[in-house]
Amino acid sequence: MSEQRGDRQIGFIGGGNMTIAIAGGLLNSGFPSARIHISEPVAEQRSRLSATLAGVAISADNAALAGAVDCLVLATKPQVLGDVCASLAAAVQDRKPLIISIAAGVRSQTITSWLGGGLALIRVMPNQPALLGLGASALFANKQVSDDDRDLAATIMSAVGELVWVNDETDIDTVTAISGSGPAYFYLLIDMLIKTATSMGLDAAAARALAVQTALGAAALAADTDAMMDELIARVRSPGGTTAAALDSLEQQGVRAIFATALRAARDRAVILANEAEK
Repeated sequence: MSEQRGDRQIGFIGGGNMTIAIAGGLLNSGFPSARIHISEPVAEQRSRLSATLAGVAISADNAALAGAVDCLVLATKPQVLGDVCASLAAAVQDRKPLIISIAAGVRSQTITSWLGGGLALIRVMPNQPALLGLGASALFANKQVSDDDRDLAATIMSAVGELVWVNDETDIDTVTAISGSGPAYFYLLIDMLIKTATSMGLDAAAARALAVQTALGAAALAADTDAMMDELIARVRSPGGTTAAALDSLEQQGVRAIFATALRAARDRAVILANEAEK
């Protein structure tokens, strides 16, 4: 198998929804299906993968896949990652592929130690909207990662949305709190808008349509400008108007402090989970 960067083979351990999203995004971007491989232990899921990802090689042999690819994406649940890595260590040490982990809460040093050490590893924190190609992913590379490795990881993750690089792995814990858990915060806000509007007499279907489209439109406008959020708020908020009344009420109830406390709780929980994975 050629070691040329443009010829590198990508393998996924685990065939869940995020693997389907990433592999599908790669295919949609023109990445050759012959260079994508997935290992999945459940026969029913393998059938789903074959039906969804035309031309991609699907198998049930993790070690064989790990010994045949140049980039190995670990896409298993965090609680089984240690056992999976132990079963792959011999093949990985022989092949020395770039390791990309999308498993939440497991630090890069822990993963490389499970795999025998001395490996180039990139840890990625994706989020749920990646399933629609609208993800926000943060990537951290250890010192063994080359520029070509970074380019390949960027190609893989940009297939499902935007990405940023962080220089300190501890930043991944903050990323987990912001974008990893973040979709749930927006779902909560949408739910509150729907339920409150319904309680005030608006039809439930209309309330949902308006709340969801408003969230979508606001995000699109925020993405389309370099303006700070305070400026965007000011464009909606007229002195003495309805928006001002709502925002003044939120400020009086300490909404910013409430959110800051919530995000720190999520960040602190991410740290605890990573510490537990090392035991």
